[in-house]
Amino acid sequence: MRKFVKWLALSLLAALLLLACALFWYRSASQPQIDGILQAPGLSAAVDIVRDAAGVPHIYAQSAGDAYFALGFVHAQDRLWQLEMNRRIPAGRMAEILGPNALPNDRFLRTLGVRRNAEQILARLAPETRTVLQSYADGINAYLVRRSGPLPPEFVLTGTAAPQPWEPVDSVGWQTMMAWDLGANWTQELLRMRLAQRLSLVQINEFLAPYPGDAPLPTRDYTDFYRKLSGTSQQLAALAQIAPPSYVEGMGSNNWVLAGSRTGSGKPLLANDPHLGLAAPSLWYLAHLSAPGLNVIGATLPGIPAVVLGRNDHIAWGFTNTAPDVQDLYIERLRPGNPRQYQTPDGWADFATRTETIKVKGQADVRLEVRQSRHGPVISGALKVLEKAPIDASQHVVAFAWTALRPDDMTLQAGLRFNRARNWPEFLAAAREFGAPQQSMVYADIDGNIGMVAPGRIPLRKPENDLKGLAPAPGWDSRYDWNGFIPFDALPRQYNPPAGHILTANQKIVGNDYPYFITSEWTLPYRAQRIDELLAATPRHSLDSFAAMQKDDVSPAMRELLPELFPLMRQASASSQRARLALDMLARWDGAMAAGRPEPLIATAWLRELSRQIFADELGEELFREYWEYRNFHQAMLNVLRDKDGQGRWCAGASRQAPAQGGACAALLPLALEAALDDLERRYGKDARQWRWGEAHAARSEHRPFGKVAPLSDVFNVEVPSPGDTFSINVGRNNPRDEAAPFVNRHAAGLRALYDLGDPEKSRFMLSTGQSGNVFSPLYRNLAPRWAGVEYLPMQTVRAAVEKNRLGTLTLAP
Repeated sequence: MRKFVKWLALSLLAALLLLACALFWYRSASQPQIDGILQAPGLSAAVDIVRDAAGVPHIYAQSAGDAYFALGFVHAQDRLWQLEMNRRIPAGRMAEILGPNALPNDRFLRTLGVRRNAEQILARLAPETRTVLQSYADGINAYLVRRSGPLPPEFVLTGTAAPQPWEPVDSVGWQTMMAWDLGANWTQELLRMRLAQRLSLVQINEFLAPYPGDAPLPTRDYTDFYRKLSGTSQQLAALAQIAPPSYVEGMGSNNWVLAGSRTGSGKPLLANDPHLGLAAPSLWYLAHLSAPGLNVIGATLPGIPAVVLGRNDHIAWGFTNTAPDVQDLYIERLRPGNPRQYQTPDGWADFATRTETIKVKGQADVRLEVRQSRHGPVISGALKVLEKAPIDASQHVVAFAWTALRPDDMTLQAGLRFNRARNWPEFLAAAREFGAPQQSMVYADIDGNIGMVAPGRIPLRKPENDLKGLAPAPGWDSRYDWNGFIPFDALPRQYNPPAGHILTANQKIVGNDYPYFITSEWTLPYRAQRIDELLAATPRHSLDSFAAMQKDDVSPAMRELLPELFPLMRQASASSQRARLALDMLARWDGAMAAGRPEPLIATAWLRELSRQIFADELGEELFREYWEYRNFHQAMLNVLRDKDGQGRWCAGASRQAPAQGGACAALLPLALEAALDDLERRYGKDARQWRWGEAHAARSEHRPFGKVAPLSDVFNVEVPSPGDTFSINVGRNNPRDEAAPFVNRHAAGLRALYDLGDPEKSRFMLSTGQSGNVFSPLYRNLAPRWAGVEYLPMQTVRAAVEKNRLGTLTLAP
């Protein structure tokens, strides 16, 4: 028996050693070659790829085409699995590798027809743009041919075969998906339709409060109309659960540019930090392309052959999301007895139809019939997930109109032309082709000019449209049809303004006299006001002062809200010693969402519970949870606490007896505080002084698809303590409806950049994880701690400087 046990132990030890050796080999063999010479047929001349100390590739080529080829090659070397996802998502081909759980998402994207539309866009692009896309695709495919090591672990774990060749249309499709991430405001239309089942129009306009200082847009009272269409509302509610996620809910991004009259160098400075959902690896990939007529450095998106945000030798630029209303839902009335026809202003018309075949791992293929009306694809009544719901879809379906689903969208072409622009006229000429998503772009050049333009295709809605694009419209009524688009020359624009600075932070960027409607859902102006305050506080700025601004974690929202709570709290006694301690801590707090402090956590938890106490009764628990987002409730809660226009009545609740309005709100505050403290003690222990915002608010960069798969999530996700909140310049948005992790930072500045037009080589940038997408690489998460501390990498292009601390130089030879 002892011999058997000994033999078994030795066998297990040998197996473990063998496994360790295999993992060690795999870890090494799966890393890309970054030194030496590789043959890469398709190049016209040799290309050098110098990787600096952070793994940023600096591509030195003898032609622009070869530079784009090399960009495709390094994207494939470092982000092959990400490229696979970015190819499959717009094509609706995730179920092929992930199985039936991915089928609903595939159905939705096949219904939209993202890849089909991308094919039409590709055919309309200029020849030189198609040439760039082909060169980039050739570079990716050259890596697929030359690859000698094992595939990244995601391919192994999902049983996915080697990637198919990349095609130019794949790049166009991914560009469209980025527009989806930044433009999915159809969910707000759906929210209004669902709220109409329970609330009056006045209540809806109070919960979805207008921008500060604005009145609600005047619309018809649509509540009765939607109550008759409750089945259609249920269809869309189910649909919203399977649609691809977008990042508009936590919409953020900052940019600002300062003229030389306000800087130490006498030339402009520009800052940009776009905010998107945090991902591992980062959505961004830093790169530099150098070739005759092209020298550009900044942030790229794997799958797209352009520096999306960055600088060249002449200009620098930065984006924030304008978030216009570019999506509308149309309720189409079906012809009785003939679901293949729908009503138009001119009578009954046939839907355009097509059949999609979706392959599903481990199951039979799924056939999907897609209908399309004159407004766009029918997104309800056609998806498997809805077929078993107790819903009558025989009378109405809903079609989806979106400016990005047009065959003449030239956005990707505009991005390539930004890279070569040398001055404001050339930048504007490129912006003219930018269709979706609309961005507020700040600009600076080495000649001292600064500017801003917000290009994009924004629908014109007719004066008689009494829904204003805020809610689903009757598709048979022509007054709700789009009537063209805002002319490019009428879009918001500034050039060398007298103030000497321009800033955008998703706030309202037009005055009340602007003649066109862009959106009614601007982000609250907290970040914009704080940026303006800090710009004014320093007479002459430098890159260091700009860096301090990007690091600023003061929450203007907390500074505004807490003073509203304390007077009300005095009307109701804090019932426990721990509550009195918490209030004492908050009373002495300055509103900075510092990672090392407990007060940000207490305040955030208190306001989270208070929003539940105020709104959940009227909305209903299910609907409230689905739309429990800061963009929906923050301004409304402020208005309620101030009893603006009698809105304090919300504190009485749908089922509570209402005392005087101030008393109703005052009564909720200690209840919310005690509930918050109960929750915090369960999560973090009894001693409030030991709680730390940064630990509860860790920035979680989530992997796709293993980010939610235990125990793989612990391996593939990247987490680091972080400061900030939704409304601070150093943004860190948590998701209050996530009961498991309501304070985790999921949406932040995945990229930061600072540009010095006096000496562009002093410019800086940083991303949130690391350059590599291979979890076994030392470059997978190495930048995360430095990113959280708001440190930077040098944004250098001069080869001698780049090579000082290089990791390696790889030459691609034709």
